[in-house]
Amino acid sequence: MIHGAKKRPSKLRIRGMLGTSSSNVTKPVNFDAGIVFVMLKEIREQKKHTQMSNRLQGSIITNIPRTFPTVRKHSFFAPTPRVWFNSFPIGMEGNDISISTVASEMVVGDRELLDKKIAAIRSTGHQKLQVIADFDRTLTRYSINGQLGSSSHGLLRQENPEFDVKRRQLYEYYHPLEFSPTIPIEEKTRLMEEWWGKTHALLIEGGLTYDAIRQSVANASIAFREGVAELFEFLEERDIPVLIFSAGLADIIEEVLRQKLHRSFKNVKIVSNRMVFDSDGHLVSFKGKTIHSLNKNEHALDMAAPLHDRLGDIDGSTDDNASVKRRTNVLLLGDHVGDLGMSDGLNYETRISVGFLNDHIEKSLSSYSKAFDVVYLNDAPMWGVVKLVSQLCSAGVD
Repeated sequence: MIHGAKKRPSKLRIRGMLGTSSSNVTKPVNFDAGIVFVMLKEIREQKKHTQMSNRLQGSIITNIPRTFPTVRKHSFFAPTPRVWFNSFPIGMEGNDISISTVASEMVVGDRELLDKKIAAIRSTGHQKLQVIADFDRTLTRYSINGQLGSSSHGLLRQENPEFDVKRRQLYEYYHPLEFSPTIPIEEKTRLMEEWWGKTHALLIEGGLTYDAIRQSVANASIAFREGVAELFEFLEERDIPVLIFSAGLADIIEEVLRQKLHRSFKNVKIVSNRMVFDSDGHLVSFKGKTIHSLNKNEHALDMAAPLHDRLGDIDGSTDDNASVKRRTNVLLLGDHVGDLGMSDGLNYETRISVGFLNDHIEKSLSSYSKAFDVVYLNDAPMWGVVKLVSQLCSAGVD
């Protein structure tokens, strides 16, 4: 217990005081061996007549400190940061926390281990750092205006709707198999290759054009998390490569970047399925090995390509694959535990993993907090990652 603090109940209910200037409340969360202080930020837009109550298994709320840490602000941060770390020595009490507001929160399973990793990366310099990120629902938002956001693969609409129906039927058949706990991994991998192959064949047979991709993105409900553009800009200024891994379609990801962020980034590479178009903009084939949900890792690095103008690569130098592999410190961003495999082909020295747990929090928090070094909940923005990267790129060790 903090010296001088009054003893409080071991289990507290947090209620964000929405609509008031005093809605930022800081609470220390003791999760396993780690201590995390969570700041619940005023939610500007909340679904009407909706309340969310999640019981976070394994997390607890303990004593509230009388004083709060100062949060340093940078020009690329959000006006009001939502979360920060602190390290008050608070003992473990109780075993759960009940939340009745929609807020952005962060959970750290082992703060001591995270601190060691941060110090190790800082000591070797940002020249040894690279970022590996999943795309759908990691860089992009999970929900938009209360509705599930589109994925880069799911947003595509062909000129002939008959082929959209056929692709949907494939999804309904194969998607349950992808997550079946009884199918061996070898058989599941074969099924995923089969699914992706049939889907790609339908895109070609249906006469997909690049104009259809452009229009599909324009009509889609897809958006990046707050802070993604600032994160990319910060990394680009320091020549830190970003590998975006996706089992979707590279050309769609590039079009989403183009339309939603209105620019490209010289340090960003896409590891995904790349289309080949003819001179009239019609899809004729796919380039290289198929990347599906079970094989999107660094073994597919030879398919990484810089963002390019349609039907042609950009000019200018980028880190080649060998150079990327020499960057042995990794910041990995994902929204599934399986995304941790994206760095399997890289002989890294230190890896910090950040997981975005967007739904089924009660069911998944325990496994996520054990798998990832940092877990963000409730479709959180990217500002916490921006702050972490800034810390990793600062010289020396505190």
